[in-house]
Formats: sequence, C-alpha cells, structure tokens
Amino acid sequence: KGKFMATAIFYASSTGNTSNVAKIISNELGRVDKFDISFSGVSKLEEYDKLIIGASTWGEGELQDDWEEVWDEFCDLDFEGKTIALFGLGDQEGYGEEFLDAMGIIYDQVVQKGAKVVGSWSIDGYDFDSSKAVIDGKFVGLAIDEDNQDDLTNERISTWCSGIKSEIL
Repeated sequence: KGKFMATAIFYASSTGNTSNVAKIISNELGRVDKFDISFSGVSKLEEYDKLIIGASTWGEGELQDDWEEVWDEFCDLDFEGKTIALFGLGDQEGYGEEFLDAMGIIYDQVVQKGAKVVGSWSIDGYDFDSSKAVIDGKFVGLAIDEDNQDDLTNERISTWCSGIKSEIL
C-alpha cells in the first residue's frame, strides 16, 4: 500500500464558516492539505495517518448536510492507528441544547473505529446547556462559535494548534 501521507484537514461547510476555520488551522500548522468532503468524498481520509476533521452542527444537533450524505461511507472507514483532532462549529446561544453535537457524533464514530483522538478543549468561556461533544468535562475538540464569539476564533485556533502540533504533524 505504500506510505501514508502525513496530515490533512477534512471538513464540510454550508455557510463558509467551517471552511474559513479549516483555512486558518491549515495556515497555523504550516499549510496542511485541506479537503472539502463535498468534493473529495471521504475515502481520501484513508490516505493520511493524521487527520483533522471539522464539522458544524445543524438543526437539532445534526450533522451538516455534506457529512450526512457521506456518513454511511464514513462509518465504514477504519481509523485504527490514526491520530485525529476534531474541530466543531456551533451556536451556543441559539442551540444551547445541542451545542457542537456533530463533533461529538464524529468523535464517537472514529473512537469506535480505533482512532486516537487528541486536542480536547476546555469548556471554560462557553455558555451552553448540553453537548454530545463534551466528555469528562471537556470538549473532544476545538469549539468554535462564529455566531456569538467570532472575536475569540483566531486566538482559540492558535492556542489549540500549538497544543496539538506535536501529535498531529
């Protein structure tokens, strides 16, 4: 099968926010490959041993549409031996009952399929009621809220990237 390539970011974006965050993360980590799964699909994830996966939460805690479309195929992927960092976007004020649930749904799936997940994130500074993305009192990945806290996004990304660099690159 040959050697796996190093690190890539996989995301999907409806409004452009997730795409923008992926771009900032890529720049912060040094121009990591980025793939919008609505174009690339998900089989490409198999070519990398280190993955950064981004998703926004829609509706009542659902996956964004493009993730929804490839979900069955994503669930067939084996993540054994892969290191994964997650980032999620949500609206803690408008959807505080299911803040970042999509990130939690993806987390559960990759862990079940053998991934080592890095990059958990403090819930301090957020105000929400519940989230499938919180485990042991922390978010399973970077939590971004472009609706209510866009002024904190760049700093959050920078801090998170510094924390995962050694494990994800």
